[in-house]
Amino acid sequence: MIAAIKVFNLDLECANKSFDTECEILCNIRHRNLVKVISSCSNLDLKALVLEYMPNGNLTKWLFSRNYFLNIARRLEILIDVACALEYLHHEYTSPIVHCDLKPSNVLLDEDMVARLWHCQAFH
Repeated sequence: MIAAIKVFNLDLECANKSFDTECEILCNIRHRNLVKVISSCSNLDLKALVLEYMPNGNLTKWLFSRNYFLNIARRLEILIDVACALEYLHHEYTSPIVHCDLKPSNVLLDEDMVARLWHCQAFH
C-alpha cells in the first residue's frame, strides 16, 4: 500500500496539541470526499499521521499549470465533491467542524479525479 505521511514539527509550540486534536477528530471522520487517516504514530521524537495517498496531487497543480487541464464538467464535479465534504463537516458529523483552511492545495484528487478535502486545519 502506498500512503502519505504528515509529520508534525515538534519544535513548534502547538505541535503536540495540534496532533492530539487532529487524532481525536480526524481519525473518526469517514466521508468519500475527505482524505482518510489510516493510522497515527506517536512517541517522544515523532508525531505523524498516515494518510490515504492521492495520486493526482492537489487542485493547485491542475488549475495553475500549463501541463494539466480541467474541463468545465470536471471542475463542476470537483466543486460538488468539495461542497459535499463541507456539508458533512458542518452538518452531518456528530459535532460541527469548521475547516479553517480551504484552498486549492488542500483539495486532493484520487485516481479517479474525485476530490478529497484534506482537513489538516480542522477545529470544532
